[in-house]
Amino acid sequence: MFTGIIETTGTIENIAESGTNRSFWVNSTLTPELKIDQSLSHNGVCLTVEEIKENLHRVTAVRETLAKTSLENWKTGTTVNLERCLQMNGRLDGHLVQGHVDTVATLNSVTDQNGSWNYTFSFPRKYAPLIIEKGSICVDGISLTAFNVGEDEFTVTVIPYTYKNTNIGLLKAGDSVNLEFDMVGKYIARQNSLLSMH
Repeated sequence: MFTGIIETTGTIENIAESGTNRSFWVNSTLTPELKIDQSLSHNGVCLTVEEIKENLHRVTAVRETLAKTSLENWKTGTTVNLERCLQMNGRLDGHLVQGHVDTVATLNSVTDQNGSWNYTFSFPRKYAPLIIEKGSICVDGISLTAFNVGEDEFTVTVIPYTYKNTNIGLLKAGDSVNLEFDMVGKYIARQNSLLSMH
């Protein structure tokens, strides 16, 4: 479980294929604090730390993960957002994030607001019931607040700290991001769909 508050970014140093799996070596200042078998969010995707070498750690994405996230687009040099799992004795600054990506969205536009930036994303229409005005949304692992929510589009505002300390400032129109919708909303939508069947 995560909060969507990014600790640091990392850089993809090497990528290796093994059958349908893809392993990534990530360079980051966080690596010396990691442990083998630890869960770590990479752009909002929960992956297990398998190996550590100095400032590098290795994680592997299976076929299912590659098919449902933007990880298949990662290349050597790609910057990714990193967050360690939630400690239950601390404050929850973002919102509850599982690290289980629901879908991939596309960045439509970035608008400079002279002190902040508005990012507008489009996403598959079937997920519209899972996002609400002023609700929480996880974009590449970042906990943000959605507004101007439509049937297949929403906007978030990014403050300077987030712009500088995550990879969101590197995104360009047309880029893909991982989306995880609010867990509570998903349970409510599931309950409503079950009730409507009876």
